[in-house]
Amino acid sequence: MLHTINSHRTASIAILAALLCACLLPGIPAFAQQPAVQEIQGGINPGEIDVFRLSGLQRGQTVYISMQTTSGNLDPALAIVPGNTDLVKLRADYTAELQQLVQTAQHPLAELPGLRDRYFLAWDDDSGPGYAAALVFPVPQDGDYILIASGSLSAAGRSTSGRYRLILGVDAPEVLSREAVLTGATIAIPDDSLLGLQPRIQEVAGSLDSHTPTTAFNLYGLDPGDALSVAVQATSGDLRPILVLRDFGGKPVRLGNLQGEAQQASLEYTFPEGGESYYLEVTAAQQNGVATSGDFRLLAGVNASQVLEGPNSQNVLRLPIEVKAGFKLQEIVAIDQQNEIMNTVGTIKLEWTDPALAFSPDECNCRVKEYNETNFNKFLSDTSEIWPDFTFFNQQANRWVQNRLVEIQPDGHAIYLERFTTNFQLNFDFQRYPFDRQDFYINVDMLNPESQYYLVPMEDFSEIDPDNGEDEFILGDFDTSVKSVISSRMFPTSRYTFHFSAPRHLEYYIFRIFVPILLIILISYITFFLKDFTRRIEVATGNVLLFIAFSFSLAQDYPRMGYLTFLDAIMAITFIINTLVVIYNVYLKWLETEDKRERAERIDRVADWVYPIGYVIAIGLTILIFF
Repeated sequence: MLHTINSHRTASIAILAALLCACLLPGIPAFAQQPAVQEIQGGINPGEIDVFRLSGLQRGQTVYISMQTTSGNLDPALAIVPGNTDLVKLRADYTAELQQLVQTAQHPLAELPGLRDRYFLAWDDDSGPGYAAALVFPVPQDGDYILIASGSLSAAGRSTSGRYRLILGVDAPEVLSREAVLTGATIAIPDDSLLGLQPRIQEVAGSLDSHTPTTAFNLYGLDPGDALSVAVQATSGDLRPILVLRDFGGKPVRLGNLQGEAQQASLEYTFPEGGESYYLEVTAAQQNGVATSGDFRLLAGVNASQVLEGPNSQNVLRLPIEVKAGFKLQEIVAIDQQNEIMNTVGTIKLEWTDPALAFSPDECNCRVKEYNETNFNKFLSDTSEIWPDFTFFNQQANRWVQNRLVEIQPDGHAIYLERFTTNFQLNFDFQRYPFDRQDFYINVDMLNPESQYYLVPMEDFSEIDPDNGEDEFILGDFDTSVKSVISSRMFPTSRYTFHFSAPRHLEYYIFRIFVPILLIILISYITFFLKDFTRRIEVATGNVLLFIAFSFSLAQDYPRMGYLTFLDAIMAITFIINTLVVIYNVYLKWLETEDKRERAERIDRVADWVYPIGYVIAIGLTILIFF
């Protein structure tokens, strides 16, 4: 029994001694404390910064911060200032000094670190991988601090933007190597109120009518708790606007003026969990079965209950993206006039800027991303097929793409080039053939609605190549235009039109058709000076047969129309008059056989003048009718 008690006492003493050693021996902590690590996902629009309050930091602690881009061309930059800093004044003073430094310093980038040292307790630009920022901040004294996250040199007018991933850790150096384990701690709290920001309000104008009874405006992504206020008011006509807020699936979330009774509509909605891909829809209400029409003014504000106070932002509504379009007609392979089809080789160029395409150059260690025919599917994958895709409205059969190239700049500026071969359906008017002037149209339609992309003509690109290979028509000037059309999906879409009007080369028709016709007419006229009526009948009849053969030789080149052309009329007049000449000569021969030759000669003297005058009158009337 005594032995058992002594054994327990010995074990207790050993445990106590081990605990004392753990507490007293240097380098061996009594209890392991897990570092605090936090992750924040956010986004920065052009010209904006995000601020976070770091509360309750203690002297001796070290804060590790890593900021990297997850989308867009954002070049991250970090800075820390004391918690009592007036950020509005600091931002104004820093921006002014930075702009002056850029304009006046001989080596502004060499002097920039000194400027940052004067304004910030700690800062970093490119210490992380690529363009990522990595900051180590030893806390100098107990208190609160402010973390500023922005785009590098944004105060100097360098516009970068995009989404980011921000990781913070207290006494957690693993943050810099991106190996830190998130603990769910709260180290930084977003606090945009420190910037003294005003509510965001944006204004747009538009119009609605029976042709375009509905228009849509996409919204930028909204954060949890953001309150959206929208007001739309008719400014002309009898427009009665109906306002609808729809979510990413098209489901209506809020409605305004649903009955279409007033000339204004409004709605408000708070996003408890934030929202992406929401959009506003403005529709013209109907009265007596007819859509009202007119211009309108729309104001959309975030956290701005007094939305009618006026615009101060461009970051509420995602306005349609302007797409410049140009077309080069490089070769006309053939024109099938009977089927009204033109086989063409051409190049189309599109140019636009979409922040969604922006990227950070350190992603690919490149100044520009390039995609060609071999990896075009990668472009579609990288952009989630969000680009101004198009179709040729009057295209026939397949479009054979010879090569294509897409170039994307870090700021999202993109250029699309495509050289192709295809057939275009035309709509010729042959009434004045061959003195007709035909219109050629090449129509490019956006596949996306006008609320996403709209086309404008590109300057100094479109042309008709002088070596176009067309020998029948004279190709010269061209023009381009853009208009709104209703697509097969029943929404307004943008159409770019490349148009040129071309007359024919007339030498072929003059020498191949009109000179032979003139000779046939002269041969008929010469017979009037023969006194042998039998010979006249033989020559006139042969002339008619010659004309019929001539007509058949030309038939294969004629466009087959359901209406009469100018050339058809000339041929018909020539055939009718030549036939009448045969009949006339037979009549004279009959008079001769009836011993009335004297009478026949009197008639013939009159016919010598009637024949040419009749031709002139007939052709003159034909010209007046067709021209």
